[in-house]
Amino acid sequence: MEQITSRTNALCTHIRKLAASAAYRRRQGEFLCDSPKLLEEALLHGGDVRVVVCTEEAALPPVPAGVRAVLVPKDVMKTLAPSQSPQGVLSVCGMHAAHLPERLEGKRYVVLDGVQDPGNVGTILRTADAFSADGLLLVNACADLYNPKTVRATMGAVFRCPVWSCGTEELRALLSASDLPLYGAALRNDTADIRQVDLNRCAVAIGSEGRGLSRELLGMCDQTVLIPMQSHCESLNAAAAAAVLLWEAARNDA
Repeated sequence: MEQITSRTNALCTHIRKLAASAAYRRRQGEFLCDSPKLLEEALLHGGDVRVVVCTEEAALPPVPAGVRAVLVPKDVMKTLAPSQSPQGVLSVCGMHAAHLPERLEGKRYVVLDGVQDPGNVGTILRTADAFSADGLLLVNACADLYNPKTVRATMGAVFRCPVWSCGTEELRALLSASDLPLYGAALRNDTADIRQVDLNRCAVAIGSEGRGLSRELLGMCDQTVLIPMQSHCESLNAAAAAAVLLWEAARNDA
């Protein structure tokens, strides 16, 4: 295994840039995974693992031939890992080129509208994967899918569940071509209790934590839905709302 002891080594500089800059990640076509769990998931589900960096004490899964494997001291790992408590394993993976399809053939999709918290985006992707959603669509400046915080919150779903970024007009055309109704988590004259709505085949839109659905996306919704809750509670966190909606949708499959 290759050994690096200098914090200024070119690979170390590259890893820090991947952790810090979305523009750099896009230019390089790579992103950073920060944990042995994410490395295991990448290897298990066909992720394009290119580099693995670890400390001597770390429990490392078998690394395929052709993957650059690097050993670093703990003090160097602390300068590389974006998390506060490094787990001793980092991996650099190639981004998956997710081109927007002409038609969505699956049953159920989640649309995130301006959800800017990386943890929420990652958690929602993890939840979508858990409840067998067929993909996630990001519109209106959502958090970067490949932000280390987003990737970590997915717990490996980033390698399993398709994600596309698109504009609202692209989304409108795609849903129309796919014959998919769009249900928005919002209040409007046509709002219905989520338990009374047929979620067998649809896309469900969830807005940002502070503003909810944008006016443009709300205007695209075929219907709006609400999650019944105590009257003194105005709303749920975006990730919590997604979990309830996806669980309710999955009950339709039971």
